[in-house]
Amino acid sequence: MADPAFWYFDVISPYAYLALPRLEDVARYRPVTLRPVVFAGLLDHWGQLGPAEIAPKRRHIYRHCAFLAARAGLPFCLPPVHPFNPLPILRLLTALDGHPAAVREAFHRVWGLGEDPSAPATLAAVARAGGDPSAVDRLGEAAVKNALLAARDEAIGRGVFGVPTLAVEGEVFWGVDAMDMALAWLADPALFASPAFAHVGDVAIGARRGRFRD
Repeated sequence: MADPAFWYFDVISPYAYLALPRLEDVARYRPVTLRPVVFAGLLDHWGQLGPAEIAPKRRHIYRHCAFLAARAGLPFCLPPVHPFNPLPILRLLTALDGHPAAVREAFHRVWGLGEDPSAPATLAAVARAGGDPSAVDRLGEAAVKNALLAARDEAIGRGVFGVPTLAVEGEVFWGVDAMDMALAWLADPALFASPAFAHVGDVAIGARRGRFRD
């Protein structure tokens, strides 16, 4: 049996909302495990700012996502504030073991309807979608918190640096715009052995900025 694909996501990312429907195409090739992860933890590890922490980029991202959503026929509505604290909803999805219906409901509520991701009604709806309404009572449990931290460490170990990311067999596909490349590779795993890809990892670093971090 082929190795599964792991999709690392944070509900804080509108691009993850846009990428989620493409997982149906990935599932034609591999089973997909949905893995909640705290985006801020990845940023801290790799020494990056979040896209929404850069003021002009923040406005661009919202407009870009609104455009992509309209083109894909998806509803798009910004939540009350962004960036927001994603921990409650990520812990809930962790408690629900990344249940696909719960993940879809979470993204729909936050980015399709523009709901507050920490609102009790939103969390309750996500828990119901995951088939376990009582999961909202487990967000403070050590086991849930530790599982979310372990997902971060697992993602970093696989070379994941942002969300959404599809990781499969040592390959990492970051962002909604990499989904086409992921599907091309899944259809033809020899893709990256072709001359256009074979030596991309051999390019030397010629200059480093002061903030650059290995």
